[in-house]
Amino acid sequence: MAQAVEVLENIKKKKNVVSRFMSSLWSFTKRKPLGAIGLWITVVFIFIALFADYIIPWDPFEFHRRNPVDPPLTAHASGKMFLFGTDQIGRDVFSRTLVGARVSMYVGLVTMLAAAGGGLILGVSSAYIGGKFDLIIQRFVDGIIAMPTLILAMALVAALGQSINNVILAIAIVQIPRITRVIRSAALSIKEVPYIEAARSIGATDWRVMLRHVAPNTMAPLLIVASSAVGSIIITESTLSFLGLGVDPETLTWGALVSGDSRLHFAAAPWMLLGPCIAVTLVVFGTNMFGDALRDVLDPKLRGR
Repeated sequence: MAQAVEVLENIKKKKNVVSRFMSSLWSFTKRKPLGAIGLWITVVFIFIALFADYIIPWDPFEFHRRNPVDPPLTAHASGKMFLFGTDQIGRDVFSRTLVGARVSMYVGLVTMLAAAGGGLILGVSSAYIGGKFDLIIQRFVDGIIAMPTLILAMALVAALGQSINNVILAIAIVQIPRITRVIRSAALSIKEVPYIEAARSIGATDWRVMLRHVAPNTMAPLLIVASSAVGSIIITESTLSFLGLGVDPETLTWGALVSGDSRLHFAAAPWMLLGPCIAVTLVVFGTNMFGDALRDVLDPKLRGR
């Protein structure tokens, strides 16, 4: 009997959590419709990245030899129709764009998590410890920020080699200093509030204060800057792939779709750019709109707007 009551209580708690989540999501949608649209665009592309193999209408590597360089929405006697047309050797651009979302979205999200984690650690520790440690970290941050983002990413990938993990590492190194600066600014104000002094007065160690009190209170600016960084990360990855410095050339990404031999056919078949360009534009728009909405919701100074 006691176990049944406990199970019912757990079910009620779960329902309450779901109810609060849906209520918060609806409130966010009403207050920030553009932000909600951006969130749903991002969710849709994550869904596409996860289930691309089940969504694509045609095999992205199949050569439709009777239909090379066909424009979009051309009906064929065979019954085949290619939404975004075909490339120079008859492969479906739409299917290749959907499959390309897997690597591009993976790089964007994993790089964002890695950069956010690194920026959080460096920003909080730099602000809290201060002194020479803070000086060294901030000069390192200044040095990286002073370099052009794309040039630094190209140099790192050229040094590390072409692979998904190396691209993620290179772009994360470029993004970490910008996140570090935002988190340090927030942590500097947080460490001066009275409850930090109270924690120290009862014997809390510096590590405990940083982990339990300072870091959690920097989550709002971290979420804002991290969500806004996804778009620039995907643009950087696409640019590296376009220049031949991204992932393995045989791997489909949005940047790889408009690189290599494809560039020779853009003048005669501009629709080959259609899928990758639309995808990158929508993801950048979605993540930026969602990041701006998060800033307005989480920043106390902007909450009333």
